Amino acid sequence: MLNDKHFSYLSDAQGVPTKAIKAVFQLFEDKATIPFIARYRKEATGSLDEVVLESIWKGIQQLKDLERRKQTVLSTIEEQGKLSAVLKDKIVNCLSPSLLEDLYLPYKPKRKTRASVARENGLEPLAERIFVHQNIQPHIIAKQYRGKSYEDSEAVLQAARDIIAEWIAEDNHCRSALRQVFEKHSVISAKLVKGKEEQGQKYRDYFDYNEKLSRCPSHRLLAIRRAESEGILKVKIQPDQDRTIPIIIRQVNIKNGPCKPQILMAIEDAYKRLLLPGIETEFKNSSKAKADQVAISVFRENLKQLLLQPPLGNKTVLALDPGFRTGCKVVVLNDIGELCEDTVVYPHPPQSQVHKSQDVLMALIAKYKVEAIAIGNGTAGRETMKWVSETLKDANIKIFMVNEAGASVYSASKVAREEFPNKDATVRGAVSIGRRLMDPLAELVKIDAKSIGVGQYQHDVDQRQLKEGLDQTVVNCVNAVGVNLNTASKHLLSYVSGLGPTLAQNIVDYRQAYQSFKTRKELLKVKRLGEKAYEQCAGFLRIVNGEQPLDATAIHPERYGLVNKMAKDLNISVMQLIGNPDVANKIDPAIYIRPDTGRETIEDILKELKKPGLDIRGEADTFQFAEVYDINDLEVGMTLPGKITNLTNFGAFVDIGIKQDGMIHISQMADRFVSNPSEIVSLGQSVHVRVLDVDTPRHRIQLQLISAT
Repeated sequence: MLNDKHFSYLSDAQGVPTKAIKAVFQLFEDKATIPFIARYRKEATGSLDEVVLESIWKGIQQLKDLERRKQTVLSTIEEQGKLSAVLKDKIVNCLSPSLLEDLYLPYKPKRKTRASVARENGLEPLAERIFVHQNIQPHIIAKQYRGKSYEDSEAVLQAARDIIAEWIAEDNHCRSALRQVFEKHSVISAKLVKGKEEQGQKYRDYFDYNEKLSRCPSHRLLAIRRAESEGILKVKIQPDQDRTIPIIIRQVNIKNGPCKPQILMAIEDAYKRLLLPGIETEFKNSSKAKADQVAISVFRENLKQLLLQPPLGNKTVLALDPGFRTGCKVVVLNDIGELCEDTVVYPHPPQSQVHKSQDVLMALIAKYKVEAIAIGNGTAGRETMKWVSETLKDANIKIFMVNEAGASVYSASKVAREEFPNKDATVRGAVSIGRRLMDPLAELVKIDAKSIGVGQYQHDVDQRQLKEGLDQTVVNCVNAVGVNLNTASKHLLSYVSGLGPTLAQNIVDYRQAYQSFKTRKELLKVKRLGEKAYEQCAGFLRIVNGEQPLDATAIHPERYGLVNKMAKDLNISVMQLIGNPDVANKIDPAIYIRPDTGRETIEDILKELKKPGLDIRGEADTFQFAEVYDINDLEVGMTLPGKITNLTNFGAFVDIGIKQDGMIHISQMADRFVSNPSEIVSLGQSVHVRVLDVDTPRHRIQLQLISAT
């Protein structure tokens, strides 16, 4: 369906060589995934990363949709007997959806319009003489058309102008010129709907608002559009009429003479009644779509940073889901996250069973040789952290505060019920907190990403695009880290390149039947997992202590022969080569370059041989809040430690150890202009902040960034 014309268009749009575009297209046609192409087909693509590959994939889908739409347009016009060779050529070579619709507009089946009624009454010849030939006295000729449909000449001329207005509105040159004016000069304006003052107080900044559309940031546009959808504001997006009408006039050949006033009236009518509503809707939709993409990008970047936060690893963990009246739910997890024991302690008021709770805690730690403590950061989190710290002041056990956003969603989910059918939601929530510390990625993939709380206007953006974007982010993160084939849950496996829920479940079933996988090649014995799926997934699945040492690395099985040759050339075994950087550094990549194996692939292999299975996420570390527990403990000028919990276009939110996050506005991040908060800080990063303002009634805390570590 796509050809060189399309590839050239994508090349210009993406800033990627045409050769690479063609290679990526063919790989996608062969059912290759984005992570696989990015990691194992660098020679073909010129080392394009996941972001560019995804953008190309979207471009390909849009062009395919356009081609399908063209076929509908061509067949419809042809059925009318109006498909000229010139028009067909314009449609076939069109690469713009809006231009295609403009070309189609005059031939598109319409419901009854004022112009169609005028045509039915025989006024098209009059309209043509006024608009095209401009060689008549309109009021004199109009008398000839008076009758039962039109009582006077003015009614006749109005009907003729209706036809002319429709011609102007359907002219693709006029529409294109108007779009350019809208693009350059549109202003977004908002006015309060009468009687909505009290209901719309949170939108009061926009009660009488005007801003050039091109300068309106995405978060502001989304807030305005939300207020519009709630009936608080009336919103317009259009340029000044002084810019638009003259543009149309320049597109129309108007002669000085008696027909000119009629044509000018038709132009004004065409703009106000036919062109303005449609093009304004286009720009409302396109500006909303752009704002959605920015918001989704922010959400995706936050999610990526959250999923790639450092794991504690395989250690025995005691996790607490804090609470006051209902107590603190306590669970102990072994080094692979299995639940060993659960109970409840009541160290806080009203029960205040401090000593009894301490005894339970110490007994569990001793019984299971607990190596780390995870405490949820919700209600009573800080108080529980203080109590546990005092209880363990003489013990060498690290204590971690864990962000529990979305844990309640997981605890009530089908996934949680399948994992722990005999435990209630409170136990499942505590398990989730402990597992988040051990491996954030493996646990968070079980939760709908929208529930994790790191988005911006997530309920206002296109939900399908949001889901697709977040799912792709999870896929990219899972495959960047790699998955232990013998311990991963089916939920984690489902995000591995080439798999999905069905094959993930089949892998788990096979694992249960045969204890474990000994080699990657054994994957081909899994039900419905064929050669293509194996090609796509094998490199991202790890087998630790298996029969083939390379199965524990990110080296793809298709390159095992190359690694064997490297080892043979060095007169050593593969085992002696793995994890031996001094030896790997002796290998000259140029020796092994082949048509299908370029320098990029060889350097990736050598990097993996030097540090096999290296976790790109680093290691988890503890963090200590200041002695503040409530917004009333804050004072302007205080300097406090905190953790970045969310990033938006306008700033960063910070957990400073109380119930309410504070916000660092983008203007308070540096002594220079900052266009994006991610230039300065990242999700989960430790920072020091100064309190600038505390608005207790509205629970708002304004902060200034002092330092980031």
